[in-house]
Amino acid sequence: MSSFLLINPRSGKDSPTADELAAEARARGIDTHVIQEGEDLAEIARAAAADKLGMAGGDGSLAPVAEVALEQDAAFVPVPFGTRNHFARDLGLDRDDPIGALRAFDGSERRIDAGRANERLFLNNVSLGLYARLVHRREHHRGRREALARLRAWAIVLTHRDPLGITIDGEPVETRLVLVANNGYVLDLPSLGEREQLDEGKLHLYAAGGDPAQRVGERFVVDASAGRLEAAVDGEPDVLDTPIEFRIEPLALRVLFNRPESG
Repeated sequence: MSSFLLINPRSGKDSPTADELAAEARARGIDTHVIQEGEDLAEIARAAAADKLGMAGGDGSLAPVAEVALEQDAAFVPVPFGTRNHFARDLGLDRDDPIGALRAFDGSERRIDAGRANERLFLNNVSLGLYARLVHRREHHRGRREALARLRAWAIVLTHRDPLGITIDGEPVETRLVLVANNGYVLDLPSLGEREQLDEGKLHLYAAGGDPAQRVGERFVVDASAGRLEAAVDGEPDVLDTPIEFRIEPLALRVLFNRPESG
């Protein structure tokens, strides 16, 4: 069976480097491509037509390759190679061991849920409102020094106090922040922000200040008179046309995991 790995060298990891990770993957017989500026992840993944399709990058890099895996009924191999690697954490992977994650190409398979925002796939969550605005402003100012970009983004966001002006399933909701998650997040310490399962078959919608603040279901529709909303999809900036139909695809994605080390 053919194996193919894409590596995003700009995801945030500096040890190992992208070249070191690529060399290790090739030594294991995995065809490897290091993404260059301007290349399209999905196009490269689709052209590979591999049975096992891996992506080494941060959370924002994973969904385009997972989408191709779904299209081609290939097994998906996530390799944590970003700054936070929330998806890898929730899968139970060692977020600090991208080399070890390569063992998953010869590992065991499980199926997990995938989410959709209209037709866009997401693996973690989609944010609308306050956090999405922060992500967009940070991206807009990324040419400046990173710390300054973050501070400027926060300053802009914190002075913008207007609610989103949205409806959820036809009901007006006054909120500045909506998060739709693929499976539910733990809301208690010490595991705040983690997901205990990825195969519940449910979306969890959180609306800050909303009533109710949390909704659980297989489908939600968020609408806005503006016709579009800034969003952060798995932490990446996007603009989604409204109404936005969120839905769950239960057990849609085949994911490969590391085999336990012997000895």
